[in-house]
Amino acid sequence: MKKILLLSDNHSYIDDRILHYAEQADEIWHAGDIGDLDVTDKLQATGKPLIGVYGNIDNAEIRKEFPLHQRWMCEDVDVWMTHIGGYPKKYNPAVRDEIRQNPPKLFICGHSHILKVMMDKDLGLVHMNPGAAGKHGWHKQRTMLRFTIDGKEIKDLEVIELASK
Repeated sequence: MKKILLLSDNHSYIDDRILHYAEQADEIWHAGDIGDLDVTDKLQATGKPLIGVYGNIDNAEIRKEFPLHQRWMCEDVDVWMTHIGGYPKKYNPAVRDEIRQNPPKLFICGHSHILKVMMDKDLGLVHMNPGAAGKHGWHKQRTMLRFTIDGKEIKDLEVIELASK
C-alpha cells in the first residue's frame, strides 16, 4: 500500500503547506510545470521518492531531470503521467492513439489548472488532474490530490485545498 501526493503546475512556487503534505506521503508525483528545480529539490528533501514529468513552461535544466512521459507500475496499477494529455473523450492528439491501444489504469495530467477526476468507461481507466499548487495562472483555488494505491485499488481519494492564490 502506498500513499500518494499528486501535484502539478507549481510554476516555481512551493510553501510549507505543500511540504507538510509531502512529508505524509509515501511517494510524491508531479505532473509538470515545475518552474524551478528548487521546487523538486524541496520535495525530495522530505526523503520521499519523487516521480515527475516536465511541462510546457519548464526549461532545459528541468527537462534534463524529468521526461515528457512517465509510465510505471505502482503496486498493481499501471500509471501513465504526462503534462498535456487531455481527458476522456478529449485526449491530446499526441497521446490519443497510444492511450487507445494500450490504456493505463491511471492516466495523470496537469496543464489545465482544473482539478478533475473522472472515469473513462470506454478504456477502463481513471483520469486525474490535481489542478494547480502554485500561484501563477487563472485558477482561484490552489489544489493537490492525495490517494492510496493498494494492490489493484485506487482508493481514499482526497482533494487538498491550499490557500487561495
